[in-house]
Amino acid sequence: MPPTTGPLRVILAQPRGFCAGVERAIAIVKTALKKYGAPVYVRHEIVHNRFVVDELKGLGAVFVKELDEVPDGGHTIFSAHGVSDQVEDEAMRRALPYIDAACPLVTKIHLQGQKHADMGREVVLIGHAGHPEVEGTLGRIHGKTHLVGSVDDVAKLKTDTPGRLSFVTQTTLSIDDTRDIIEALKARFPTIQGPDLNDICYATQNRQVAVRALSCEKKVDLLLVIGGKNSSNSNRLREIGADRSIPSYLIDDADALDPAWLEGVNTVGVTAGASAPEVLVQGVLGRLSQLRTTHVEVLSGIEENMHFKLPKELL
Repeated sequence: MPPTTGPLRVILAQPRGFCAGVERAIAIVKTALKKYGAPVYVRHEIVHNRFVVDELKGLGAVFVKELDEVPDGGHTIFSAHGVSDQVEDEAMRRALPYIDAACPLVTKIHLQGQKHADMGREVVLIGHAGHPEVEGTLGRIHGKTHLVGSVDDVAKLKTDTPGRLSFVTQTTLSIDDTRDIIEALKARFPTIQGPDLNDICYATQNRQVAVRALSCEKKVDLLLVIGGKNSSNSNRLREIGADRSIPSYLIDDADALDPAWLEGVNTVGVTAGASAPEVLVQGVLGRLSQLRTTHVEVLSGIEENMHFKLPKELL
C-alpha cells in the first residue's frame, strides 16, 4: 500500500476552468449591473456553477426560471446556454430590455441548424435531452428536427426524407463524445451532412484531452473535477477518469473534498469544468496542502487565447 501521510504530488490539468463563452457571459452580467444598476434579472443560471451564481447574486443579479417572474421594464439577460425563439419573442412582446448572453459558439449552431432547415433538410441534433442548450437550439430551428443522444437513438430515428438530413451537435459534447453517434448516422444515412470538426466547441475538446493526458497510463491515483453537478462538461470530465478505473470525484469546492479519498494516494490530478473559476481550484489546492505536504505541477497542454466581445448594448 502506498504511503498515506507522505508528500502528495498534485498535477493540474491544462487547460482547465473558464472558457471564453463563460467569461463573456459573466462579464455581461457584471457590466449590465454597472451600467443599469441592480437588480438585473437573469433567466436560468448564467452558467452552471453555484459559486458564480452566488457571487452575481451578491452584486444584485436576480435569477429567475421564466420571464413571468421579471417585472415590467426589468433589465433581463439570457444565459450562456442560449434560448428558444419563443423566449425571445416573449421578451419582445413585453418590451423587456434584454441581452442575449448565449455563447457565440452556441449561436453558431443555431444558425447552422436553421440554414439546413431553410434548404429543406431535416435536422438531427446530437445532445442530451433536457439540457438548456438543447432546448434552446431546438427552439431556434424552424423545421423538422430530431434529438438523438445515443447510437440506439439513431437506430430508432424515423424520417420521411432519409436522403435529406443534416446534423448539428450540442457544444458541450466533444469530438470523442459524438464520434460513435456520427458514425452511426453516416452508416444509416450516407448522404447526411454535418459540421466541420473545427466547429466542435474548442473548450470542451481541450479539457477532455487534458484529462485523458492526466489519466493516461494511470498517471494519477485520484482525479478531482471541480464543477457543478448540473454541468454537462464537468460530469464528462469525471466520467473520463472513471472510465480508466481511476477514482474520480466531481466536487463543488474544497469543502466537498473527503480526506478519506487520499488514503493510499500518491498523485492527485485536478481539473475544472468550463464554468468553474480558478479561485475554486486554488481553494482545493489549499485544502490538499492542509491534509498533506503537496508538490504542485502543471501538465503541459494547450494554451487557450480565445476571447469573445461583449454585446453592442454594453460596449
